[in-house]
Amino acid sequence: MIRLAWAMLMLCGATVASAETAYVTDVMLLGLHAAEDTSDQPFQNLVSGTEIEVLERTRDYTFVQTASGQQGWVKSAFLVTKRPARSRVAEVEAALEIMREELERAQAAQQDAESHTEELGRNIQAREDTSEAVLDTLTRLKSEAESYEAQMDAYRGSLPLAWVVAALIVAIAAGFFAGMWCLDTLIRRRHGGFRVY
Repeated sequence: MIRLAWAMLMLCGATVASAETAYVTDVMLLGLHAAEDTSDQPFQNLVSGTEIEVLERTRDYTFVQTASGQQGWVKSAFLVTKRPARSRVAEVEAALEIMREELERAQAAQQDAESHTEELGRNIQAREDTSEAVLDTLTRLKSEAESYEAQMDAYRGSLPLAWVVAALIVAIAAGFFAGMWCLDTLIRRRHGGFRVY
């Protein structure tokens, strides 16, 4: 009967928490018990940082449920409302490791982009140099063409001296030989086909 009264008193004095989250404090194992006063052997040990849901709380003991659905009693003194430092540090270290990996990938991508940019810059410079060389060649060829056109305009109505001299020599030679042939023909007619000089 005393036990029944004690249980009733505990139930009346217990404060019910609605979906409150608590954590097992740093560096310890907390036993999860079936008995409300945790006088029995724990059926599970909760490690530091384990998240549990508070279902009922008394001054010394708290009735909790684990993420796997197991329910039991633990000592209230070992529960805290903030995540323990070890758990937070582990979480921060994991996030830091992810950030380091992302940084390495970003640095590798940046190096690739920089080398690609340098290669593009070299290609652009080579094309600009080639374009300048082509423009210089075009300018030179245009000025040479203009020079040749000017020379052609200057000689358009005249004959080259070598051609004139050659034509005169051919004309004189042709005249000489034509005269000789005419003279020979006339002499042969006069003398009955004989050549007399």
